[in-house]
Amino acid sequence: MSTISVIVGNPKPQSRTRQIAEDLAQRVAATTGAEVLPTVDLIDHAAELFAWPAPSVDSLNEQLRSSTYAIIATPTYKASYTGLLKAFLDRYPARGLDGVTAIPVFTTASDEHALAVEFTLRPLLVELGASVPTRGLAFATPRFDRRDEILDEWIASEGRLLLPALDRTEASA
Repeated sequence: MSTISVIVGNPKPQSRTRQIAEDLAQRVAATTGAEVLPTVDLIDHAAELFAWPAPSVDSLNEQLRSSTYAIIATPTYKASYTGLLKAFLDRYPARGLDGVTAIPVFTTASDEHALAVEFTLRPLLVELGASVPTRGLAFATPRFDRRDEILDEWIASEGRLLLPALDRTEASA
């Protein structure tokens, strides 16, 4: 069974970043047939992220590593991802996410930060071995009340890229 992990690097619990990521995960599940696993809100594990060993964090890392799809979401801080997310992803070795198809998601204050998702988080996920076949989602939080429309548009544009190659061929026929 294909699975989707949602990893949220917002230092605020129950954030809009989390809501966007979970809403996107439901759409990815509808597109791919994958099961959405419980969301990993990293702020709930912040005290353990810098501890070794940390069995609870190790199990979260394993959940992500063994997922088919991953939605990696963070607010934009200084044109990049949060230190909370970086600390979590630093626990992987090079190519530690081989076999995972990742979707980078940034929540931003404005469209001026839209390219940050492509220039900061995408390269990190690729360095870790994840496949990133879609464009990242840069979601401007002033449009939060339009999230259904914006997420539906993103899935309509990018969702086919999440399907296995054979399925993409059949879908375009």
